[in-house]
Amino acid sequence: MSKVVLMMALLRLLSGSIEISAALLMLRFNQIEKALVINSSLALVGPIILIATTTIGLVGLSDKLSAGKFVWVLAGVTCLMIGILKK
Repeated sequence: MSKVVLMMALLRLLSGSIEISAALLMLRFNQIEKALVINSSLALVGPIILIATTTIGLVGLSDKLSAGKFVWVLAGVTCLMIGILKK
């Protein structure tokens, strides 16, 4: 098994676990204000996991990608992040 794929999968499992834990906390507190705070904190976790997972994947592919293709991938990730974080 590829170490790069394993690390990417572990990060996604961590992200999913955080999401499930947040949902359980919302149910436990049963208050709209606290649920909004928890939900807002998840808005930080998602992009961080996305960036980390993409970075690990790109590092794993760096020896197989030409410089031009690498620039296109980075441009695509940048567009994704702008779309996600722009309000």
